[in-house]
Amino acid sequence: MRAGIRRPAVAGIFYEGSESALRRQIDACFSGLSRDVIAEMKGAVVPHAGYMYSGSVAASVYARMPQADTFVILGPNHYLAGSAVATSATTWLTPLGEVHVDEEFINALRGTIIDIEESAHAQEHSIEVQLPFLQHIFKNFKFVPICMAIHDEETAKEVGDCIADVIMSMNKRVIVIASSDFTHYKPENVAHESDKRVIDAVCALDVSAFYRVVREVNSSACGVGPIGAMIVATKKIGATKGMLLKYATSGDVTGERSNVVGYGGIAVF
Repeated sequence: MRAGIRRPAVAGIFYEGSESALRRQIDACFSGLSRDVIAEMKGAVVPHAGYMYSGSVAASVYARMPQADTFVILGPNHYLAGSAVATSATTWLTPLGEVHVDEEFINALRGTIIDIEESAHAQEHSIEVQLPFLQHIFKNFKFVPICMAIHDEETAKEVGDCIADVIMSMNKRVIVIASSDFTHYKPENVAHESDKRVIDAVCALDVSAFYRVVREVNSSACGVGPIGAMIVATKKIGATKGMLLKYATSGDVTGERSNVVGYGGIAVF
């Protein structure tokens, strides 16, 4: 495996940069939520904006998430750096400490569409922002970061199949997380309407319907590929449905309703 540490790219920007301040911030995101675990959860969709905007939506999912041995976290590659689909083989650092990758899982991905390549992850925030939530809740876990720069249905299916095949070959509890925001920079009523249709397709675990709706509403969701791959992977390992736990927009924080970003927290089981 590759030596070294992947240092945080957005600590102090998307979330607080010190351990004490970050724990307080995450505690605030969980305010009013109970730890009501969905024991059979196999996957999720979680937003990745700054915690002040989407942290409460992310927390709505993490509050329901059971302990797993490994969390596969799929995120979009906003900067289009490195390989088109890439995992990382190094240890990641956040203000809450180190998080180790699942070397066995990553080694099992060798030779697939998923490359082992670090530059795709160096500045990307979509996966990084999920780790402090997991660290805050769980003491012992490993993770598999997978960054996607291409989002077509064929690629999503191939990535999802690869993940599911590895999961089924191992005696581990694995949860697959798709990191994505939904509508970007549209009036709030437009965001609500289009995001509802996209989220309904996700909850049906119908990847072809999901892609069809994304095209029909011209969705600006940034994690289409990660969501598609998560749908394929979780359905293959036995999930039958999804459930929307919380939906919000940036307008709920800023009060600006004419130009919002939509955030959905979805559990898949």
